Amino acid sequence: MQGASPTATGVAHLARPGRPAVVARTLTELTGPTRGVVELPVRLMWNAERTFDLGDPDQLLWLYENVLRETTRTEDLRRLVDGRTLRRVWRLLNLPRAVRQAWESRHHALRTA
Repeated sequence: MQGASPTATGVAHLARPGRPAVVARTLTELTGPTRGVVELPVRLMWNAERTFDLGDPDQLLWLYENVLRETTRTEDLRRLVDGRTLRRVWRLLNLPRAVRQAWESRHHALRTA
């Protein structure tokens, strides 16, 4: 699967049963917006309320949690997540354990963020 990030042992961290978590190769390639309103595509959020005001800290966290948990494409990560912001809010995100492990195994800086 494109963008999937297996661990060093070759076992993928699953975002949900049967689907590996997708992790960007670098945090610097994540150049998503840092302000304004963002609307997620239906494939990432099935709720009718899919818009997020990035100026609201709770909405920013909710957006990142949904994208990191639901995406199957690295392009989504690049377009919707900002690497510096991700590092800043990392510890505040409510993520499945496997998604958190996948990201931290690739990006050691997130462990200490």
